[in-house]
Amino acid sequence: MSRKLVLAAGQVARTATARVLLRGGVDEKTGEALTARVVAERVGWAADLVAGMAAGLLAGHWNAGDVARPAGGVDDAGRALPSNAWMALRRLGWAVRVPGGIKVNDRIVRMAQEQAGRILRGAQHRAEMVAGILATWPADPAKRTPAEWDAVRETIPEGRSLPSSVIKARTRQISAFLDEKGRLPVDVFDLEETPNAARMLVLAAVDRQQATLERAEDDPARALLRLQLPTRPDPHSYADWTWVACPITLPPTVPARAVLHLPTLRPTIGPGGGGRVHADLAFSHAVPKAKRKGHTTALGVDWGLNTLLSAGACHLHPDGTITALGAGAMFRAAGVMARQHRLRRHGEHLHAKTDSYERLIGGGEGHALVAKHAVLKAESRTPPSTARSAWSLCGTARPPTGPPHPAGNGRSAPTRTVAGRATATTAHGDASPPAA
Repeated sequence: MSRKLVLAAGQVARTATARVLLRGGVDEKTGEALTARVVAERVGWAADLVAGMAAGLLAGHWNAGDVARPAGGVDDAGRALPSNAWMALRRLGWAVRVPGGIKVNDRIVRMAQEQAGRILRGAQHRAEMVAGILATWPADPAKRTPAEWDAVRETIPEGRSLPSSVIKARTRQISAFLDEKGRLPVDVFDLEETPNAARMLVLAAVDRQQATLERAEDDPARALLRLQLPTRPDPHSYADWTWVACPITLPPTVPARAVLHLPTLRPTIGPGGGGRVHADLAFSHAVPKAKRKGHTTALGVDWGLNTLLSAGACHLHPDGTITALGAGAMFRAAGVMARQHRLRRHGEHLHAKTDSYERLIGGGEGHALVAKHAVLKAESRTPPSTARSAWSLCGTARPPTGPPHPAGNGRSAPTRTVAGRATATTAHGDASPPAA
């Protein structure tokens, strides 16, 4: 299958990622059907080999001089480094040491170099940020003055666009180091230990000699991933590596004409101790190129007074008429508000129980339920501010009670709200504004 996306006039490529689960496979050498647990075990053996080699490469180059070299973008001869991390490290002459007695092909070494190279490239930004914070260390790390904020942002590359929370987090990290060691760190490499290499297989760094991915001809929702995996945790020869074919069911978010790319495999431990392999599958598909003008459909999103987030779509007709597409939508953070809902239900239960006790007591001072009634009444009064905030937040999440009022002659339908997302059903289909 070709990995090149064919674009028509007025189209651009968009790349996204979908997570899929490997539910089993077939050993092509023996014809044996492999369960998901066996596939996860063999992927885990390969991932352990790659992570071990990547960790050794990171340990040997975790210093300011080496980290700056791949981030600089040029080699010793002044030539531009390749965009692929594994190719850049090879241009710099940074080799991977394969453990003694272990036999791996060059593609396994590529994955180790790719993973280590990405980590080393990303470390340069942290090194520059920590250096800028240390150079302008404030008198009170817990609270910088406006002048100290200006100084640290001027020292850090592109510090003006850096969120304050990131600088504060690094400052707290340095303060913890100062409290423990009694001195400021020299740089980020003194502040942090050598990073660990994750257990994963970055198949984007290999070619068809290690892994292939083909979409099924009769069903675009299915694909077949073939890759070489070890048959033992310590392969001693190439005979200990066999091809394994793993069928993949693509989620509906992957278009039928999208070009699939080799995924990144992440073996994990599932429920009950069984292994799982999640594949981060990248795909590219064609989308219309955004225009600066000439749009006929607009989506407006704004903070609301009675709702956390409100949105509405409008359509411009050739005669200049503007109609609303549906009744609009709202965002309700049901997951975030779960605690408030529990508090509200708990408070309602306490009030109902307290009222029941009051009816049973009937004003009698010597009733057996007087003591329990006092305890419940005190408990219901304990978190008044929390209860009020819960009720107020619940009030902001209620859907509108009045009928919608679309602009012009647009047709509308009731708004539906779901956890973390808002959708508005219209006569023209479903319009789903992105969740915040």
